[in-house]
Amino acid sequence: MIENARPMGRGVPPGADTLALRDGRILAVGAADALAHLAGPGTRRLDAAGNTVIPGIIDSHVHADRHAIRLQRWIDVSPAVTPDRPALLARLRAAVAAARPGPDGRAPWIAAYRWDDNRSGGYPDIADLDAVSRDIPILVLRTDNHLAVVNSAAFARVGLGPDVADPPFGRFDRAPGTGRLTGLVRESAMQIFLSDAQADDTVADFETGLQMVYADWVRHGITSIQNSLTGARPMRAMQNLAARGGLTIRTGIIASGREDGLIEALVASAVQSGLGDDWLRLIGVEWCPDCSTSGRTAAYYDPYVGTPVEGEPVPNTGMLLYEAEDLNARAAAAHAAGLQVMIEGVGDRGIDFALDAIEHALRLAPRADHRMRVEHCCNVTPAIAARLKSLGVIASSATGFMYELGGAYVRNRGAEAMAHMWPHRTMIDAGIPAPGHSDAMIVGPNPFEAIWSMVNRRSLSGADLDATQAVTVAEAIDAYTFLGAYAGREEGAKGTLEAGKLADIALLDRDIAACDPMDLRAVTVHQTLIGGAVVHSA
Repeated sequence: MIENARPMGRGVPPGADTLALRDGRILAVGAADALAHLAGPGTRRLDAAGNTVIPGIIDSHVHADRHAIRLQRWIDVSPAVTPDRPALLARLRAAVAAARPGPDGRAPWIAAYRWDDNRSGGYPDIADLDAVSRDIPILVLRTDNHLAVVNSAAFARVGLGPDVADPPFGRFDRAPGTGRLTGLVRESAMQIFLSDAQADDTVADFETGLQMVYADWVRHGITSIQNSLTGARPMRAMQNLAARGGLTIRTGIIASGREDGLIEALVASAVQSGLGDDWLRLIGVEWCPDCSTSGRTAAYYDPYVGTPVEGEPVPNTGMLLYEAEDLNARAAAAHAAGLQVMIEGVGDRGIDFALDAIEHALRLAPRADHRMRVEHCCNVTPAIAARLKSLGVIASSATGFMYELGGAYVRNRGAEAMAHMWPHRTMIDAGIPAPGHSDAMIVGPNPFEAIWSMVNRRSLSGADLDATQAVTVAEAIDAYTFLGAYAGREEGAKGTLEAGKLADIALLDRDIAACDPMDLRAVTVHQTLIGGAVVHSA
């Protein structure tokens, strides 16, 4: 029994202050006196101390698999631990000094992640990284995973020289006037280096790292995730963990369109979305044709504002990573095969590009409750909102960006654009399903930071994100619970505190309906329960 609680979420009856749990599920929710007969001499009682109890957080778009590897052997250079470029270079020098050749005799990659040029003083130059090492390849991955800075040894490792041409859907930035490489590489150009740096990651590495990630994330009340762009190796690792009871967060797989042949194999094998159980389930498939607003690569109709990065095209309207005909055919084949389709769209041009592919798939194979999703879905203009509504598409909203990256959005798109950036007030009022997600570890996994931004429409840096799009605390919680479940077709099993649902629950440290909205980002989770079992206790 969870007693003296203030339960929040869809379906909670008025006056409810007690939850009865049995056999991993919610037995009943109601007033204490009405449920007293359900308690026996062996009943375990949890006192919520008058604080809010919510359904377990469902983060509907994360990259737990990639974070699993980076936790083990990459360097975290996020602003909290690496506030400026001198600190970055010092950490890279220390890593170079400690580096040892691999079994093949080659120098190992020195790889760093979560670099935020906006908050840590800009990008290092290739000359800066060459001064750290001209022999060991270095890759500094921007926090968005769409850009990186590399040194000359990295170019040599992948067999590219100073005269390398830009690949399709990518760019090697060059200094204006001289044409020399700056070391900043974008999109498909960045993937060349990233693929080499990740080539030796094993299934066992993913298994070890995923358990580390799950152990950390449950402290935020996260009980379910949907893992975006999942490749074959992490997919195998997740199945291995599930087979031996090693999954400690319920995991949905969204298979990656970046991995050649993976989605095609799912289509050919007749596997459909929903295959699996309450611990591990295939949610759908995903392609990433749009990019990063904070990194100035997402596709917009109007050019970016603010100061361009050295080597950036001017004017800059971003880039798309697929040809329309190609993406349309991929999405249509997956949809027709019974796979839930997710396509990333960030800028208004990128979202329209995703919606074009979805509309094409629906024209060939109409389906009323298809639940196709535009992932991130940031710049939702009135015209895009109308398309989302008419097509029945889920706006899978990157609300986590608001907190950490909101200041960069204002700088790169302008203050007036914030009226249509993550416009949850508009989408809720229009009846557009808009679950929230972190995209962790693009930004941190703490949902209460994003919830703080959704309610207060402010970023970590204090940037104004336009208060006309503010939502209530209950609406923000709904985006991370019921709507997260709905986005994966799992609302029958989770996402609300109702009888029969899985007993996935977070007990908070305060009554969030009554606290100052500005204190929401300080909310901590006293206990996290998955299937009625306590998996985190503060």
